Amino acid sequence: MVRLLHPVPAPDAPALTVTGDGFHYLARVLRLREGDTLEVFDGAGSSWPARVETLDAHAATARLSLGPRRTAPPPMSLTLLQGLPKGDKLELVLQKATELGATAVAPVETARSVVRIPPEKAQERVHRWVRIVEEAARQCRRSDVPTVHPPRPLLAAARELPQGTRLLVLDEETHATPLSHAAAGALDAPLALVVGPEGGLTREEVTALVALGAQPVTLGARILRTETAALAALAVLLHLRGELG
Repeated sequence: MVRLLHPVPAPDAPALTVTGDGFHYLARVLRLREGDTLEVFDGAGSSWPARVETLDAHAATARLSLGPRRTAPPPMSLTLLQGLPKGDKLELVLQKATELGATAVAPVETARSVVRIPPEKAQERVHRWVRIVEEAARQCRRSDVPTVHPPRPLLAAARELPQGTRLLVLDEETHATPLSHAAAGALDAPLALVVGPEGGLTREEVTALVALGAQPVTLGARILRTETAALAALAVLLHLRGELG
């Protein structure tokens, strides 16, 4: 199914004018024509069947079918605090975390992070990351789009979590509680999961997170790369909620 992420200004908006990247995607990439059908989603949980009504050299009009508007149930509030990894691993995590139900991703700087993003580059990086989660949401048929936070120090990001968020930290160096045990029965509350970069978190960072109320958890005996650990943990949480497997 052709899907287009586009803001819908009001629930009863009869039609949308699509320009810019959205128009390029419909007209140049997919080569849609007048009369072709698609689905418009607003990134906030709602979607509408639609039909291309007009198409010219610079813009398209999509007529919404207002009767069968679909509103997804609120997703589990789940923030991934991902230690900045090397290379393009973060882009993989962003894409797959969107598929696996994360509602927010916060790239965080840790003591063992090799990657450091200069402040003047942060906005450009966030813009690219947002495009990645938007495209992932379109492909996996989510009607909401995860929030992507700018890179921040780990403890600053942890302190800025919404009040009432339960904080879990993957920690393979202690006798931590299995993630499935720690999260069972608490999936209705907002959750945040900390995953360290290559090399993991330092003892000082884990101790500081515990002081903020975090609970150390483990995925078991297997040694996983940072990007694998993040996605495996999200899959476990999705399974516990009955949405996977």
